[in-house]
Amino acid sequence: MKESNLISRRNFIKTITTATAGVTALLSSGCSSIENNHLIKSENSIIEKGNTILFQGDSITDSGRSRRTAATANDANALGRGYVHLIASQLLAEYPADGLKIFNRGISGNKVFELAARWDSDCIDLKPDVLSILIGVNDIWHTLEGRYNGTIEKYETDYRALLERTLEALPDVKLVICEPFVLRCGAVNDTWFPEFNGYRASAGKLAKEFNTLFVPFQTMFDKAIENTAPEYWAADGVHPTIAGAALMAKEWLKTVRI
Repeated sequence: MKESNLISRRNFIKTITTATAGVTALLSSGCSSIENNHLIKSENSIIEKGNTILFQGDSITDSGRSRRTAATANDANALGRGYVHLIASQLLAEYPADGLKIFNRGISGNKVFELAARWDSDCIDLKPDVLSILIGVNDIWHTLEGRYNGTIEKYETDYRALLERTLEALPDVKLVICEPFVLRCGAVNDTWFPEFNGYRASAGKLAKEFNTLFVPFQTMFDKAIENTAPEYWAADGVHPTIAGAALMAKEWLKTVRI
């Protein structure tokens, strides 16, 4: 073999060896990064292996979910296209061996008293270990539109009765109360305020009264719109965009200590 060919061969082998080492290092670094950023449940997480997790609420939770497959846990269509779907996808991807069963029973347009009317079949009978509730925007919105005669006091009274009923039937359930939220754009204008803040305050008050976790969605969105137009997060001021839903999912997971 000519000396020039031998040198070329040696350079080729050296190049391959160097490249392989580089790829190995990159993969090793990437795996380390993935491991370090892994969604790890803290010791204080309320979610445990084998848990049934139920999301309840109105259209924000519903988000176009399928009724046909509603009885099937973890069904993509039954989870809707909003924050519930995003939460479920993360939990199921990160903990495939935990046997989590996730359901979405939100119904568009619901107010607290309408949750109560379907509570046995859509909550108690499912025997959830973790129950997340987001309700309140329709209690004020439909009142402003003249379709409902609601007040902050009625919202709080109905909500309290619903929580008491839930704990009586499911004393070990872990409750997550989500803060109702709106953004000042679209359908939301000055006529919503300051009354809407009272609904938010009532939800927070009940979370303290029943010693539940509280997801501060309004606080989260208030911070988000400091540098971004509110329409980016919720085009009509009520229903989150895909970006808004992702923000909600992140905040929910942080609150339950995932």
